Amino acid sequence: MAAILGLDDESVTQACSTIEGEVWVANFNAPGQVVIAGAPDAVTAAGEEAKIRGAKRVTALEVSGAFHTPFMASARDRLTAAIDNAEIRSPQGVVVANVDATAHENPATWQVLMSAQLCSPVRWHQSLHTLADAGFTTFVELGPGNVLTGLVKRTLKGVARLSVNSPSHLDALLETFASAAPAEGHSRTAGVEGEHLFATDRMVVSPATGVFTPVDGLDVGQPVTAGTLLGHIGITEVRSPFTGEFMGWLAVKSERVTASKPIAWLRTE
Repeated sequence: MAAILGLDDESVTQACSTIEGEVWVANFNAPGQVVIAGAPDAVTAAGEEAKIRGAKRVTALEVSGAFHTPFMASARDRLTAAIDNAEIRSPQGVVVANVDATAHENPATWQVLMSAQLCSPVRWHQSLHTLADAGFTTFVELGPGNVLTGLVKRTLKGVARLSVNSPSHLDALLETFASAAPAEGHSRTAGVEGEHLFATDRMVVSPATGVFTPVDGLDVGQPVTAGTLLGHIGITEVRSPFTGEFMGWLAVKSERVTASKPIAWLRTE
């Protein structure tokens, strides 16, 4: 794989199409940043062609495979079988597929899209524009690093950006939402940027590593008191440290979770 910098999407696509070998666009990351993948010699040739077309830089990426290209087709049957055996539900919010940068709700459609994404390019900046056009103004990256936050900065102007790098940042994030929002378009780390959400939201995290089993009969909107049993991690009880309203699970039944992983969402009073 290689990152093509300083060239538009269409020009990179054309550069790949002129090469006799097997090379495709794998990621439309941001304006002026496109990732290509395929056979190593073809990737190198497409990079040279991109330079001829005006690319400012071509950077080789050390990866273990040509992800999001037809080279992943050998894994598609196994992935599709796994998806077919999973229970896919309609999303509770807006979820945009990176295959077509469009929001979808039908579980059957999501099954097809989840399989298709293995061999299809990631339309990341197009997906960001879809969310922005739908009215979203705060973008939160969960997990180590801030690569996606940087891509948001390159793609969208006038939005709030935030990186949350560890579960310990979540309470700080929620506390920050209770205070004044930061200057528009400014990005920070560890839960210190964003616009007001529900300042009273709290995450219940796993006390141990193991398989999660939620209690039966706990529905969205049901009141929960401090000390209420929410489930078990193996034989370890998970009890709510808060009193509030149950808003949903952040882990699923039989999921193996690590200590401090968020497993439930409450809205406190």
